[in-house]
Amino acid sequence: QVQLVESGGGLVQPRGSLRLSCATSGTIASIDTMGWYRQAPGKQRELVASITGSASTNYADSVKGRFTISRDNAKNTMYLQMNSLKPEDTAVYYCNADIRVSRYNRRIYWGQGTQVTVSS
Repeated sequence: QVQLVESGGGLVQPRGSLRLSCATSGTIASIDTMGWYRQAPGKQRELVASITGSASTNYADSVKGRFTISRDNAKNTMYLQMNSLKPEDTAVYYCNADIRVSRYNRRIYWGQGTQVTVSS
């Protein structure tokens, strides 16, 4: 059974940094695009950043220049380096991944989320 587990969230002061990790486990044939999403209270879940299997990246305008997405294909793990954090970055951060577990079995998986709180 495939699982995605986020870690690295927590409480940080404005202008601080955090690094989130998303580790995958289970029987995996290949992983295509992976992404980080976030959901703040009372708001819809939004895409923060995504990275393809060939490492092409895409960022929300609100995080460009501050966040960096990366992945280690050997470890099936994705990261999100978050710098210059702002209170408006406060949210639950979720990772997702487009995973093929066999030739005819491919779907999107989600992690359980990790809380990021930016506050003084």
